[in-house]
Amino acid sequence: MENKSILQAYPQTGVASTCRSYEEYTAMFNLVGTDWNEGPVLDVAGGASSFTAQLNARGFEAYAADPFYEGLNEDVIAAGHKEIEVSSAKIAAGAAMYDWSFYGSPEQHRKLREHSLTLFAEDFRQDSARTKYYSAALPNLPFESGTFGLIVCSHFLFLYADTFGKQFHEEALTELIRLLRPGGELRIYPLITLKWEECPFISELLGELKGVDLIEFLPTGLPFMPVASPLLRLVKSV
Repeated sequence: MENKSILQAYPQTGVASTCRSYEEYTAMFNLVGTDWNEGPVLDVAGGASSFTAQLNARGFEAYAADPFYEGLNEDVIAAGHKEIEVSSAKIAAGAAMYDWSFYGSPEQHRKLREHSLTLFAEDFRQDSARTKYYSAALPNLPFESGTFGLIVCSHFLFLYADTFGKQFHEEALTELIRLLRPGGELRIYPLITLKWEECPFISELLGELKGVDLIEFLPTGLPFMPVASPLLRLVKSV
């Protein structure tokens, strides 16, 4: 792995909408052994990931919220294909700095993304799609307070800290905590920015956070990024 001091920032314009799989989510958020019956589950900023589709296919109640879902279904799916093309090219170009112990290779990484998008597309084309996939953006989501047992947010909060800033993150966390039932939990990964640096305001933000009984940092089961990051787990006050 390359020395952090010479790492190049990830070349990203705007917010990416990636296509991660159920397997990646369970590893990334350390969810192996989770009792999904304690849901419902909400995936925030999930893009064209198949996590929601695969949970529902297993008979569990899961939803996703992302402005990415706005528009015609086929346009959304086409945007997912384009994102795979763009992100795969970036990752291949910088392949030497990533940890390939989970994915194996850039080629396998892309295949997993493509399979995830296929599952997402099948679900997103269903007549019931708009009752599961909500075009909505933080810090205001269209759900009742205390709705969810588990909320996950992958590769959005903290990753784009330079773009959104501390106030946005404070409002976003407050909103996500509002949506949790008492004792429910929020998991966020990663906690570093696109410059591969720890989010500069995370400690101050968590120190000011209200409505939680537990704040902890857990290991992720998905090594990949040039700089390791834990995941953040917050448990809402009972």
